[in-house]
Amino acid sequence: MTATDAATDAAILPPSIDPKTKKIGIRKVTAVNEGGTRTVARVRHFEPVAADEPDSLGGTNTAPSPLEMALVSLASCDGVIIHGVAKAMNFAYSRVEFEVEGQIDVRGPKGVPGIRRYFETVGLKIRVTTPESEERFQKLQANVEYRCPVMNLFRDAGVTMNVVWEKV
Repeated sequence: MTATDAATDAAILPPSIDPKTKKIGIRKVTAVNEGGTRTVARVRHFEPVAADEPDSLGGTNTAPSPLEMALVSLASCDGVIIHGVAKAMNFAYSRVEFEVEGQIDVRGPKGVPGIRRYFETVGLKIRVTTPESEERFQKLQANVEYRCPVMNLFRDAGVTMNVVWEKV
């Protein structure tokens, strides 16, 4: 273990749940696709959410693409986790802005062998408006990146994550 690893481990907050008791969370979505590129999904009691492809990829360009929705999920998940970690730390902030960009070689989803069919890299800029110290800001960052399910899903898939945090 390096000094950096030890410092990072020391910055990680204890779990906010009994770590010895497994607790399964279920998320459910229903969706319908009527033979084109547009799919309409329902989540709980909310209005339907649609995904489509742009005209340039053979879609009807009536909604964000599934890959764009994955980037929305990343920003949204980080927002939720920032809130939870900030609450646990008693960390003051008033706003978080996200910029997310994913790069994919579109040959992969088109069936070219040997080409990755998902993002190669994802760039994420997180701008937090806070009066907190740099040390506490870094602790927030370490805990958010450790806990965020969507960020870790991308990382575990081998996607290069270029994450930049800014304190304003």
